[in-house]
Amino acid sequence: MDEIKTRAGGKILEAKKTSPEYALFGEKIQKVYSQGGKNLDVLKGIDFKIKMGEIIAIVGPSGAGKSTLLHILGLMDNPSSGELTLLGWNVEKMKETEKDNLRNKYIGFLFQFHYLLPDFTLLENVSLPLRIQGFKEKHAKDLAAELLVAVGLKERMTHFTSQVSGGEQQRAALARAMVSKPSLLICDEPTGNLDLERGEEIRDLIWRIARAQGSTVLVATHNPEIAKNADRILKIVDGKIV
Repeated sequence: MDEIKTRAGGKILEAKKTSPEYALFGEKIQKVYSQGGKNLDVLKGIDFKIKMGEIIAIVGPSGAGKSTLLHILGLMDNPSSGELTLLGWNVEKMKETEKDNLRNKYIGFLFQFHYLLPDFTLLENVSLPLRIQGFKEKHAKDLAAELLVAVGLKERMTHFTSQVSGGEQQRAALARAMVSKPSLLICDEPTGNLDLERGEEIRDLIWRIARAQGSTVLVATHNPEIAKNADRILKIVDGKIV
């Protein structure tokens, strides 16, 4: 595994030219919550290896720990114990500001709800991650427009979220998640609010764009049609991978 690389100010340096073999490598990842003086073991020391460019479906019953695992892998939460290596960086050794920069630069998120900003057009929504990263407005919008075309929203760029359908909103959310070409895309029930046909459209778009960009994808889903089309399936039951 590559060693963690950081510099003053907590900024993540560009990844080494030689990519690590694994996008994610976890050993004995545990997550414990304290409730009412009692401990609740959500993740119970799980191990996993996910290669760069793999599309992985994470399945299991509600409450098994799927979302908790995604939050840890997306650097939105910390494990209680265990070791996590993400895109060649040892997460345990990183400062919170470094984790923020790693997440913002290399990780995209797609959730069950689109979380688009209602006062922004689809083009403005999709370009926003690039603007946060410091891209000039025109360049950010040009890149956002390319991806909106790729997801079939060429005629909807100047529309607001209230003016487009649920499937179109989710396509715009996918474009926003992928506009910075993330190394890792994390999806938590991305088709949960859509009918079967629209859900299959989103699945196909995720697969196509991720393959084109070389992104590693994690998809937590209850949809067997999504799971069976992934490269591999990780099943979580009672906080363990089985």
